[in-house]
Amino acid sequence: MREISYAQAINEALKEEMRRDNRVFMIGEDVAVHGGTYGLSKGLLEEFGEKRVKDTPISEAAIVGTGIGAALTGLRPIVELMYIDFTTVAMDQIVNQAAKLRYMTGGMAKLPLVIRTQGGSGTGEAAHHTQSLEAWFVHIPGLKVVMPSTPFDAKGLFKTAVRDNNPVLFIDHKLLFPKKGSVPEEEYTIPFGKADIKREGNDITIVATSLMIHRALSAAEELEKDGLTVEIIDPRTLVPFDKETLMNSVKKTGRLLILHEACTRGGIGGGIIREIIEDCFDYLDAPPRVLAGRNIPIPYAPSLEKMAVPQQRDIVETVIGMTKFSRRFSTHIAKS
Repeated sequence: MREISYAQAINEALKEEMRRDNRVFMIGEDVAVHGGTYGLSKGLLEEFGEKRVKDTPISEAAIVGTGIGAALTGLRPIVELMYIDFTTVAMDQIVNQAAKLRYMTGGMAKLPLVIRTQGGSGTGEAAHHTQSLEAWFVHIPGLKVVMPSTPFDAKGLFKTAVRDNNPVLFIDHKLLFPKKGSVPEEEYTIPFGKADIKREGNDITIVATSLMIHRALSAAEELEKDGLTVEIIDPRTLVPFDKETLMNSVKKTGRLLILHEACTRGGIGGGIIREIIEDCFDYLDAPPRVLAGRNIPIPYAPSLEKMAVPQQRDIVETVIGMTKFSRRFSTHIAKS
């Protein structure tokens, strides 16, 4: 199978969906002439013209508001916000309008709106351009939240998002755009609410999102040298969330670590652990843990930026600590 970059996978999905359905169009800052900040919409203006690929003023509230209005009239807009940080400027449109209009009309109004944006640190762009805000939107009923980690997942999930009749927040990580992976040339989609087991193991389950999947995989390779096998689950969509796959994994491994880049406080990790404790408490051999970003704004200095979010070494040390505890606990129970 051919290998293409994450950015190329999104670009292909955009083109294929716009060819398939002439109601699909794209708006955002620099998405037309410039081809997008990260080149994701490159070539769209030349193929589809300015009626379907439009540059907008620098006003996120107006961009999202335009997308909502267009969706209500039967079009299928793709709205790009340059950074997830800038969703804060359009929160009324996203949270109070897009998320609620279908419910408030009793299902009479459909809202097929995709809001595409990127978050995460690692690019030295400081606190205003490196946040991970997915938990805000997971909290809001009426929104679907997608966070892919590979080119294959990105393309399949994006095509599903464009075809959905509900608002979807599609979140990429900036550092993933150049990463390459296998993507078939034939048509495919990936259903929402279906997690992917990126690596099978028996000693501990790690649930990770976006870029953290790749750090977890690297950590798992290192841990395997010490005889520990790690099962890594990528939920792919946070709303809807595939709880069943996670529960089956925890029942097998008995240990759970949630890994995400967003701040620990109020992050998605706490909610996932709550669900597992409610339904799988008796299967746990050790307390579940969250390894996530520090509760600070992302620093500008590269060394401090790196310290603010989990790195491979942090994952390795956390897993070793959890498995050592569980082994001592199991030995104590056996003796008693």
